[in-house]
Amino acid sequence: MAEQRTETSASDGTRAADGTRTADGTRAADGTGPDVPGEPDEEETRRHYDENVSPFVERFAADLTEAGMQRMASRVFACLLASEEGALTSAELSERLQASPAAISGAVRYLAQVNMISRQRDRGSRRERYLLHHDVWYSTLLNRDNLLTRWQTTLRTGARTLGKDTPGGRRVNESAEFLSFLQSELEALLKRWHESRDAAPGRPAPAPERGPRS
Repeated sequence: MAEQRTETSASDGTRAADGTRTADGTRAADGTGPDVPGEPDEEETRRHYDENVSPFVERFAADLTEAGMQRMASRVFACLLASEEGALTSAELSERLQASPAAISGAVRYLAQVNMISRQRDRGSRRERYLLHHDVWYSTLLNRDNLLTRWQTTLRTGARTLGKDTPGGRRVNESAEFLSFLQSELEALLKRWHESRDAAPGRPAPAPERGPRS
């Protein structure tokens, strides 16, 4: 009977110590236990990601990189954007993107600095998850809005220092005026976006912002 445990499968659907799954979901005496019915295994999940998700992630990451974002940060952001919950651990990102933990660490640090993601620690665990902000594009543009204010202050100070009647002073002052115009238009644009989004038929109520878990 012990020898029969080494068989690939048995009539009752159990398997040997190779731990492979059977029709009834049971496993052999390797301690792995039964699968959860209806839950995809790791191989199936990986195949789905490779065939359906990865092409989008890499394409959008390439677009973001071309626009000036760091390449690995672009890939991490796109991967989070396409994930089920908008949140993944470092290990999950590393496995999906086939990237080293060090590369993932640098990418999430950059994305956190530019206010595109935040960190969340699972309850009772030291493991961190990285998640997109709710309404990530709005949050990102608001962060740019703060930058625009600082740039305007610096430019107006520079224009006064250079002299607004000098060629350099005129260029610097016009740059400040352009950014001021852009900022006012951006605020109105973001307001209209929220109104348009909230008025969309059948739109569910937005999920609350997820804060850190204690």
